[in-house]
Amino acid sequence: MMYLVCLSLITIAPVTDVQAADKPNDAGSNIDITWILSPDDAFIEYYSVLRRSSQDTVEQYIGRTKYGICTFEDNTAQDNTVYTYVVATVSGSEIARSKPSNPCRSYPQVFHSGRINVLICILIFSALVLYFVRRARHDKNLFIRKIAGLAAVEDAIGRATEMGKPILYVPGLWDIDSTATIASMNILGEIAKKIARYDTPLIVTNRWSVTYTISKEIVKEAFISQGHPDKFKNDYIRYLTEDQFGFAAAVNGIMIREKPAANFFIGYFWAESLILAETGAMTGAIQIAGTDAVNQLPFFVTACDYTLLGEELYAASAYLSREPLLLGALKAQDFGKVLALAMLVAITILAFFGLHLSSVMTVR
Repeated sequence: MMYLVCLSLITIAPVTDVQAADKPNDAGSNIDITWILSPDDAFIEYYSVLRRSSQDTVEQYIGRTKYGICTFEDNTAQDNTVYTYVVATVSGSEIARSKPSNPCRSYPQVFHSGRINVLICILIFSALVLYFVRRARHDKNLFIRKIAGLAAVEDAIGRATEMGKPILYVPGLWDIDSTATIASMNILGEIAKKIARYDTPLIVTNRWSVTYTISKEIVKEAFISQGHPDKFKNDYIRYLTEDQFGFAAAVNGIMIREKPAANFFIGYFWAESLILAETGAMTGAIQIAGTDAVNQLPFFVTACDYTLLGEELYAASAYLSREPLLLGALKAQDFGKVLALAMLVAITILAFFGLHLSSVMTVR
C-alpha cells in the first residue's frame, strides 16, 4: 500500500537537450532527433515525438520510442521546410514535455562522404585505363598472358579449311541481355573475320530471335570488313528453337549430319553442356569451349580440347582483336586486382601490429 502511495507522488521529469539535425549522406526527407533521457526513464512507458513547422498551428504526432532509447528518425519531413521537435515523456496519464529543439530542415546531399574510398578507387582505375589505352595505341605488342584456347582458334579454323568442313559456333543459351552472350558475340565477330579470310563455311546456331538477328549482323559486318561481303550466306546463321533440350537436340543433329571440323561453345550453358560437348567429341571435331557457368566448366574441360575459364571468356575479345580500348581496359582490370590484393595484404599485416585499417575498405 505504501509503495502505491509513493508511486502516485512521483512526477516524471522531461527529457532534456533535444537536438534535431539533417541526416547525413542521404537523399533528403530525413531528420535525426536526439535527446538526453529523462532521469525517470525507468518509470516511464514511452517517449512521444511531436513536430511543428512554421505553417503548423499545433504540433503533430510523428511517432514514439520505447524507454531507454534517445534517438528517433523522422523520415516524413519535406525538404527545405523548417521544423522544431518536442519529446514528451509519457507515464500513464502523466506527460512531461521537453523544450523545443533547434530549428532544422532536411535536404539531399550530392556527395556521400562515406564513399570517398569508392571515388578514389574509380579515379585510380580510370587513370589506369587511360594509361594502358595510350600504351596499347603506341605499343602493338602490349603483353597479355597467352590463353591456350584462344591461341588454338587459328589452328581450328585452319583445320576446318583444310578438311573442307564447316565450323560450328554456339553462342550459349542465354539471351542477349546476358554478359556472357555479349562477350560471345564479340568473340564471334573476331572468329568470323578469320573465317572470311579462309573462305570456310560457318554455322551459328541461335536459341533466341534477338541473338539470331545480332549474330547475323555481326558475321555480315565481319565479312564486309575483310572485303568479302559476297562470301556471306544467310544460311550461316540459323534460328533453332527456344526450348532448352530441343535446341540441344537440334545442334546435335547438325553436328552428326554436317560433321563440322571445329566446334565453338562460347557463352552461358546449363545441363546441355555435356550433351553438346560429348556429341562433338564423338564426331572427331576440335572443340573450344568458354563459359562463366562454374557448374558446367568440369564437363567442358573433360570433353573439349580447350576451355576458356571464367574471366578468360571476357578477355577473349581483347586478346583476339588487339583493340587498344579493350586491351587498355583488360590491363587496367588486372592491375586493379593487384592493387586490391596488395591493400588486403598490407592491412592484414598491419592488423597483426594492432593497427586496424579495415574501415578504409568499408563502403557505407
